Amino acid sequence: MYHEYNVSLQFDYYNSMLINSVNEDGNSLDLGGDFPLEENEHFNKMPVNTQQSNIQVPTNVYNKDPNILNAIYNSEALNDVFIRNFLKDPTLTWQYFGSSTGFFRIFPGIKWTPDSNGVAAFDCRNRNWYIQAATSPKDIIILVDISGSMKGLKMTIAKHTINTILDTLGENDFVNVIAYTDYVRYVEPCFKGTLVQADLDNREHFKLLVDELHVKGEAKIKKAMKESFKILNEVSNGQGSMCNQAIMLITDGAMMDFESVFEEFNWPERRVRIFTYLIGREMTFAQNTKWIACNNKGYYTHISTLADVQENVMEYLHVLSRPMVINHDHDIIWTEAYMDTLFTTKAQSLLLMTSVAMPVFSKKKETLSHGILLGVVGSDVPLMEVMKLAPRYMLGAHGYAFLLNNNGYILAHPDLRPLVSSS
Repeated sequence: MYHEYNVSLQFDYYNSMLINSVNEDGNSLDLGGDFPLEENEHFNKMPVNTQQSNIQVPTNVYNKDPNILNAIYNSEALNDVFIRNFLKDPTLTWQYFGSSTGFFRIFPGIKWTPDSNGVAAFDCRNRNWYIQAATSPKDIIILVDISGSMKGLKMTIAKHTINTILDTLGENDFVNVIAYTDYVRYVEPCFKGTLVQADLDNREHFKLLVDELHVKGEAKIKKAMKESFKILNEVSNGQGSMCNQAIMLITDGAMMDFESVFEEFNWPERRVRIFTYLIGREMTFAQNTKWIACNNKGYYTHISTLADVQENVMEYLHVLSRPMVINHDHDIIWTEAYMDTLFTTKAQSLLLMTSVAMPVFSKKKETLSHGILLGVVGSDVPLMEVMKLAPRYMLGAHGYAFLLNNNGYILAHPDLRPLVSSS
């Protein structure tokens, strides 16, 4: 709250990748140093430090970036909070803060193991708990240009962009993917004219179909835009997420004659936000693409390489979170069940977990109206801990408890065993 941003801030923190490591001369690495770790039964016999949190930064984020250093410094006070929580409730497992700048503060502190290529690919901003807490439920239509000009690398980048957007969606969201040239083509004809729940099965199904898209013809955006608005108008009458609505337009920018569609369907209320992704190195049509986003409460990004996709796609989440931030809607979310695969190096058995998380907003008076999301704070809860809350004495000898989520999925049941695929 009271931290003043300092562009030249010098600050050493414990980087979980670099702790307890030395260089050729036997000296501790920069941002490393001695970080005591002890095996702990409660954390699957992993070596942890229950007196200190530490920081994981993805390999693609510079670990001494001024934004990162300021935000880490800013969040130091969480250390005491995490320790106090753990003392008060010893059943707690991991507690963490995922920052919108990209770092991940985790308690208890651990040594982070990179993958076989020495890369820390984990980015907390892509995790389900972060995305669900940072935004409200949403209806999304992904509109992709598959005209002839999109061939080659552009199409590869476009497909990767679609997959990355799909990965930001969860069970509370609804989605469809439409490809367009001089005609409109639903990638899944069975989903024509509607939206489907963005659960894992549907997301994976879309990814397979998107992979088979081929370029041809000439881009006519008007028909595709009309189709998208019609779907969103229809679902807003009681179907879909009943919350945010957005169109994601992925194109290399050659387009004419689109203003009349917005006049007919989206202005003046601008109920549907439009996010535009300009694909390729060519900037000739940047103005048009930017104009569409800015006149429909969206955000414009330019993606020229595959490496740009992740960061640029994440920007839309910040825009969608703004109204929540300004209204201070501190919604607590519980995620769908997942396998605790992140920390299973020494675990005897994989646990089914759920995460409980909530957004963290900037309360500084001068930026209150900007709606700045600082990140998401959360904790992991093994589903078996939740099951223990069921009053045994009321169940009788043959009764049992099971757990459902708001979307009707069974999270835990005595007859269910998690199946782990090795792929």
